[in-house]
Parts: sequence; C-alpha cells; structure tokens
Amino acid sequence: MFPSERLPLAERFAELLATEGVLRGLIGPREAPRLWDRHLLNCAVLGELLPQDATVCDIGSGAGLPGLVLAITRPDVRITLVEPLLRRTTFLEEVVVELGLDTVEVVRGRAEVLHGQRRFDVVTSRAVAPLERLLGWSMPLVAADGALVAMKGSSITDEIETAHDVLVQGGCGVPEVIVLGEGLLSSTTVAVRVPWQDPTRVSWPLAVSHPAGPKKRPSQNRRKKRRPA
Repeated sequence: MFPSERLPLAERFAELLATEGVLRGLIGPREAPRLWDRHLLNCAVLGELLPQDATVCDIGSGAGLPGLVLAITRPDVRITLVEPLLRRTTFLEEVVVELGLDTVEVVRGRAEVLHGQRRFDVVTSRAVAPLERLLGWSMPLVAADGALVAMKGSSITDEIETAHDVLVQGGCGVPEVIVLGEGLLSSTTVAVRVPWQDPTRVSWPLAVSHPAGPKKRPSQNRRKKRRPA
C-alpha cells in the first residue's frame, strides 16, 4: 500500500494517531489497536483513484484521514486539508512539519471558505456527510475535468438515490461506486466518484445553493380596509 521508502512516515503517523491523536480526542481509544486495518490501509487504497500529479482537497480532514495518508502514499500529489476546528488543524500542522510533508497545506475553515477561490482535480472526504449534502460542499471545489471522490459505506446506493435531484440540478455526472482493496484488505473500501456531466458548461465561481427569493409584496388586488365614517 505504501512505497517502501515512505513506510517509515506511515508508521510514525500511526504512532502519532495512537498517542497524541487519542489524547486530543481525534481518534477513539478503541480505534488505536486497529489503526492500520481500519484507517491507514483503508485510506491508502484511495490513492488508486488519484490522477498523476493531481491537486487534492480533503474536506473535514479531522485527524488527516484520508488526506495525510494520501500525502504519504502519493508524494506526487498536492494535498489541501480543510478542517474548521482549531485543535484538529493544530494537530495536522504538527504532523505535516514532523513528517516533512511539503506537498501538504492546512486550511482552517469550512469548505465554503474556498468556494469561488480554489479548484482541485479531486475533492475527497471520509465520513463527513450524506452525499446529498456533501455535493454542495464539494462540487464547487471540483475543477471542470475533476471529480468528487469520497469514501463511503454500504449505504452509498441509498445515498445516491436520495441525492438524485441534487445531482441533476447541480449538473453532476452519473455517480460511480468503486470497491477498493479486494483481495488485499480484510475490509474493503467503498468510494463514490462524481464528475461533472458537461465540463465545458462549468463556470466559476459556482453557485453553491439557490439564494432566497425576493420577498413577496402584498397583492395589489387586496381590498383596502374601509375607514370608519
């Protein structure tokens, strides 16, 4: 899963997650013994879906999953970790410095702070929100020829059905469900990939949601109250 020369970085990251990550509440204590199978390797296989030299945005990065794992396994890509909570961004910045990950930047804030400002080849996330909501945060950051590539669970088929109207209205292409790690991992990784339907029609900045319509004026035909004589 990891290039041999990058394996020490992955091992050190695992140590930091099992110690500082647990102490700071970024990783549950019960997750520490299964960090490799359930988290690191589970995220590493997502690297198969990243184009060469891609720019990647990991929204709601949390403890750096999958963003930091992708930065370790794919040194050719540039990663932007977007996370609103200070204690998490502090941890992410410390890990980036300690591991010498010069292809990674940390942005404190929600995904919306980059809407209209930045575009990426891939926008990824892990356990952030149902697809219906995730589209509104992610797609405004996706380049015309890029795609949302999110880690999902077994409910992804239902999520796609629920998000049908949002997909159509947002000009998204047909979602593709991809199973990664078969024959390699004890628990496979499920990802969904959503491109644009027509890259030539993507304009910037992209509208994230429909603004509230104008307030209705009182009807001109409404009968006026009669003044008392």
